[in-house]
Amino acid sequence: MGDLRSIGEIRERFQAACEDELPEFIEAFKEDERAGVRKLVESAKKRLAALERERERIERLRVYEEQYGQFEYICGIDEVGRGPLAGPVVAGAVILPRGCRILYINDSKQLSEKKREELYQVIQEQAISCAVGYATPERIDEINILQATYEAMRDAISKLTPKPDILLNDAVTIPGVPIRQVPIIKGDAKSITIGAASILAKVTRDRLMTEYDKVFPEYDFAGNKGYGSAAHIQALKKYGPTPIHRKSFIKNFV
Repeated sequence: MGDLRSIGEIRERFQAACEDELPEFIEAFKEDERAGVRKLVESAKKRLAALERERERIERLRVYEEQYGQFEYICGIDEVGRGPLAGPVVAGAVILPRGCRILYINDSKQLSEKKREELYQVIQEQAISCAVGYATPERIDEINILQATYEAMRDAISKLTPKPDILLNDAVTIPGVPIRQVPIIKGDAKSITIGAASILAKVTRDRLMTEYDKVFPEYDFAGNKGYGSAAHIQALKKYGPTPIHRKSFIKNFV
């Protein structure tokens, strides 16, 4: 005799199942001949296949971590906010445990806000050490965006405990840092550690710009995060710059 539970009950079990429980779900209901249950079993198989593809992707993201596995503390570095008209540039620095495999880590720009927030929490919980560094709009105007980005990265690195043995950087070599560095083009999509750093920096900066939105509601910083959207530029022309605008970036608009 087949399982006597209703399809609704079985659907609830499927929806509540964590990834590790999917094989058990498939095994429990694979003989059920009801069309609705067969669909749920097929959905479970698809979820399981997607999970396996994600695990394979994460293995590919660990290639640099494996290549430099002789170093104990491998730190990923990335920045967010070089392009906006307002707000700071923020750098993230993350040291993950050896063998760490946090699923769904990627270049932060490739992830939804919801997924970034979820991963931010997981990274905070699992990282050996993580930190963010900042360079203010005033500092960006004073020394230019590239030098300010380097400064934010050095700030993030200085806050790490333990200190990293090697840095995996997204594309750049940071001057003034006496630690071995490996610049990786598009590193946030090629290294799990740099990807984690990009998520840390992105979530931190987005949250900060959402707070600034409460102070300067005319500019929709919660929506545009300081980038030069049409509405942002229009507000800039109408209301003038705020204290968090980068003067060197807005010369063409005010």
